[in-house]
Amino acid sequence: MQIYTIREGDTLFNIARAFNSTVSDIVSANELPNPQSLVIGQTIVIPIYGSYYFVQPGDSLWLIARRFGLNYTELARINGIDANSALNIGQRLYIPPMPKVAIETNAYIESVGETLSLVITEDLQRANPYLTYLALFSYQANRDGTLTPPPNIQQIIDLSAQASPMMVITNIEQGEFSAELARDILQSEAVTDLLIQNIIGEAERVGVFSDIHFDFEFIPPETRQLYNNFLAKAAPLLRERGFLVSSALAPKVEANQPGQWYEGHDYKAHGKLMDFVIIMTYEWGFSGGPPLPVSPINEVERVLRYALTEIPASKIMMGQNLYGYDWTLPFVEGGQFARAVSPQQAIEIARRFNAEIFFDTTAQAPFFDYTDENGAAHKVWFEDARSIQSKFNLLKNLGLRGISYWKLGLPFPQNWLLLSDNFDIIRR
Repeated sequence: MQIYTIREGDTLFNIARAFNSTVSDIVSANELPNPQSLVIGQTIVIPIYGSYYFVQPGDSLWLIARRFGLNYTELARINGIDANSALNIGQRLYIPPMPKVAIETNAYIESVGETLSLVITEDLQRANPYLTYLALFSYQANRDGTLTPPPNIQQIIDLSAQASPMMVITNIEQGEFSAELARDILQSEAVTDLLIQNIIGEAERVGVFSDIHFDFEFIPPETRQLYNNFLAKAAPLLRERGFLVSSALAPKVEANQPGQWYEGHDYKAHGKLMDFVIIMTYEWGFSGGPPLPVSPINEVERVLRYALTEIPASKIMMGQNLYGYDWTLPFVEGGQFARAVSPQQAIEIARRFNAEIFFDTTAQAPFFDYTDENGAAHKVWFEDARSIQSKFNLLKNLGLRGISYWKLGLPFPQNWLLLSDNFDIIRR
């Protein structure tokens, strides 16, 4: 698979010819709505076997081979050149595909309303071949130990195809994670016992869940140990019935990190109690905050390297956003929230307002600025093929269990192609 960034004067015809592909294959792979109107800085994937590298100043065959994990004599043989001959600037070298790593994958699907929206349905069908799990968001735990199920359970299960459904349990009340709800549930052993029994009963009634996933957020710090105790009681009872048990964790860089999102999550305890965890390595840039990349690679790596000191790599799934944000400027704290946009929407905004896309090499994230039809300035941070490939590289370098996406319904077709190009997906 080739990743290519659009430059001024590029056409799909010339790009296809340079990489031994076709215009129709490129349009289909990237789901390009306006193939004749490309955006400078836009990244596309070219669906070819392996990739090509064009020699840059200062390159040598040995350096190029090392970059791609190859022996330089083998690279010379593949390209039919003398291993000791000088390279020419701009010379095209074929790079064979790298060996794939086996991982697990997950995507959350949030259902609202009486039926699934067409956008979510289509995105689920697009993602299905690449998923180990599909996390139904969410069963809401109540103060009396009962559960409120998400809508459209059967419709989602019917569409899940190869993906194994995951039962997600949350402390959501009136549309938001509730610290008070978590406290009320966790401080009563009678309530937590009943909640566990209701989880077991519902999971066995539905009959398709492979994993029970606890996503309690904004847990008051004084109930941190109570949450650990609850999971310690729930996990063996669920495993006895054949379920895996997992949890979601806020992105921490130290055990006692302050802040209401972090204090209730005990990495070491979850690492011991759970079969695996999903670390929510996103939301540095968030809808109510200033314009920032949503999941900058440098911050993501800090979190994961701390996690590895508390949790085995084989139990860690890296969280990944399938969205970006469009901020109206100037940012005013407590003012207008940024709106979530899919990578496809971000490209269309840039095209519509004739904005060039740039790439932050530290964050490994694309961004652009534009002025809308009302004269308001905007900044957009989002994801593209380059940013997601950098996450895949990190996942492989750290030897993690896999990756988990929040959430379906924000189309990013390049992600799924690159995921398949990098990994073999484990099925449950």
